[in-house]
Amino acid sequence: MTRYVALLRGINVGGKNLIKMADLKACLEDGGLEDVVTYIQSGNVVFSGGSSLIELTARIEDLLATTFGYEASVVLRSRRQMRAIVDRAPAGFGTDPARYRYDVIFLKAPLTAPTAMRSVLTREGVDRADAGPGVLYFSRLTSRASQSQLSKIVSTPAYRNMTIRNWNTTTKLARMLKGDA
Repeated sequence: MTRYVALLRGINVGGKNLIKMADLKACLEDGGLEDVVTYIQSGNVVFSGGSSLIELTARIEDLLATTFGYEASVVLRSRRQMRAIVDRAPAGFGTDPARYRYDVIFLKAPLTAPTAMRSVLTREGVDRADAGPGVLYFSRLTSRASQSQLSKIVSTPAYRNMTIRNWNTTTKLARMLKGDA
């Protein structure tokens, strides 16, 4: 079976779609997923499954909608895809956390990185965005974070096909998929 990470969009944020991780784990195990492990409260689930990405995504979204009563949106990545996301980060990305905040914007099909890049605004001297394999890498100067354009992404139509994780979470999930948690 292949190892995957499911990145749930819009749960446990701002008091909306509150889901306990134990309940989430039980829901997915009851739905036939194996070796289910959750990571932090923002909806990160590592598991094993035997279906295609498209089938698994639809199944997980249906399980979540039925069990928790919200319109679920899930971005799914395989172990191989997560490794590529970490390995193909721009040079220096994630290496200076004292000066920069680093995020990975995960894209849900049909949204592609070139299309998403047109929706992501940056402010010169503050932000930088780079396209990657099914993601955008976004960094912003910590000392000028209040001037960052990242928060404006939520008002774009493309945002409904995105979910954001910080670099530390992204690399931790990649290690969990590999078994090096």
